[in-house]
Amino acid sequence: MAAKGWVPGTQCVTKGDHTKPKPSELGYRKGDILTIIEAGPGKGVYKAQHNKTGEQGLISASSVREREAIRVDPGLSLMPWFHGKISGTEAVKKLQPMEDGLFLVRESIRHPGDYVLCVSVGREVIHYRIIYQDSKLTIDNSEFFYNLIDMIEFYTKNQGALATMLQKPKEKAGTKSAEVELSKAGWLLDIEKLALGERIGEGEFGAVYEGHYMGQKVAVKDIKCDVTAQAFLEETAVMTKLQHKNLVRLHGVILHNGLHIVTEFMAKGNLGNFLRTRGRSIINSGQLLRFALDVCEGMEYLESKKLVHRDLAARNILVSSNNVAKISDFGLAKIDPKTSDNAKLPVKWTAPEALRKEKFSTRSDVWSYGVLLWETFSYGRQPYPKMSLKEVKEKVEQGYHMEAPENCPAKIYAIMRTCWQMDPGKRPSFHKLREKLEKELPSYSTVTGS
Repeated sequence: MAAKGWVPGTQCVTKGDHTKPKPSELGYRKGDILTIIEAGPGKGVYKAQHNKTGEQGLISASSVREREAIRVDPGLSLMPWFHGKISGTEAVKKLQPMEDGLFLVRESIRHPGDYVLCVSVGREVIHYRIIYQDSKLTIDNSEFFYNLIDMIEFYTKNQGALATMLQKPKEKAGTKSAEVELSKAGWLLDIEKLALGERIGEGEFGAVYEGHYMGQKVAVKDIKCDVTAQAFLEETAVMTKLQHKNLVRLHGVILHNGLHIVTEFMAKGNLGNFLRTRGRSIINSGQLLRFALDVCEGMEYLESKKLVHRDLAARNILVSSNNVAKISDFGLAKIDPKTSDNAKLPVKWTAPEALRKEKFSTRSDVWSYGVLLWETFSYGRQPYPKMSLKEVKEKVEQGYHMEAPENCPAKIYAIMRTCWQMDPGKRPSFHKLREKLEKELPSYSTVTGS
C-alpha cells in the first residue's frame, strides 16, 4: 500500500536508525515496529507510536515500510529441510553437488516412526538414525530434543556427535522457509529479548506463559510438536492480516525449540472465568452487554473478512485490564474444515448443521454467539446444565432451546433465540446483531468493578 494511504493502526518497520530526533519527532532503531496514529502536518509525515516504548512522535513515511501480512501459503514450512518418506539413495541424489554441512531429514523406511539425518561431509553422505524414545528424539543418547526443529537448531550451532556442524539446509522442492518469510515481513521476534514468566494456562496444543518482550507484557503460546506448530503457522499467517480492537493482537513469533506465538497480554483471563469469579455483586448487566457488544464487533469484522471462527465460546474470549473483551484463537478458523475431527467439536456451542454435516459458516458462528450470550448473561455457567452431550445433540435437533438465564432481560433472550434458528439463512448477521445490541445500550448503565 502506498504511504499516502496509511490508515491509523497500520504497523510499520523502520528501515534505519533515528537516534537523535528533534523535539516533535519519534526516535527509533532499525527494525523497530511503529504503529501509525494519524496523518501528520505535511506530505509523507505521520504521527506514530513506538510499539516497545509507547512513545509518540512524527515520522517520515520514507523512513519506514509497512509491516506486511504473510501470505497463507501451503509451501510455507517450519521444516523446509524435511523431505518425508524417501530412501537413503534418493537422499544422496538430493544432496548433490556435495558440500560440507549440506543436510536434510527424512523418515526412516527401515524403522517406521524414526527419522534419519543425512549430512554431506568430505565426499560422502552420512546417515544418522534419529531414535524416538520417552517422547524425545536423540542421535547419540546424550543429547535429547523435543522435536526436529529443536534438534536441527542445536546441530547448526554445535557439532556434538556429528562429523560436521549443519551448515546449509537442502530444502524440499516447493517449500519456503517460514523463518525467512516471517523475518522479511517483520514478524519474527528475537528469543534473546523475551523473558518468560509463569505459566498462566494450558491449551490443547501447549502451555501459555506470561512474559515480557522488550519491556512490554505479553502472552506466549508455546507449541512444541512439529506437526501442530506447522498447523499453527497458518493461524499466525491469518493473524498477521487482522487488526481490530476486539481481536487479541499478534506481536509476532519466535522460532526456538518449536514455535512461540507472542500476543498482547490480557490481564483478566477468559470471559467465562472472569464472570464466574466476580458474579452479580460486582458486574452489572450493563457491563455484560458491553462484553457482548465487544465480541459482536470483533465477529462483525471477521465476517467482513469472510473468516469463520468455528470455536466461539466464552473460554476463547479474553478480558483486558480495562475490561475490553477480545476474541482469541481466531486463526484456527483457517484449518481445513474437511479434516476436522467431529469428536473434538465443542458440541454445546456448535450449530446443528455443523454437527451433522460439518457445514461451518458465519451463520454457524452466529449460533455459537447465541450460546456465548447465554454464558455471558448467566455469569459464566456451563450451557445446557445437567444435560449430556448426547442429549444436547438429540434435543437441539428436535428444536429445543435453553431457558433464559436468571434475571436475563427479555430483549437479550429474544436475540439469543434468533441466533438459534434451525435454518442458518434465518439467523441474523453479526452486523444486524450489533445494531440490535446497540439499541439496548441506552437502557443500561455500564459501571463495573475489577
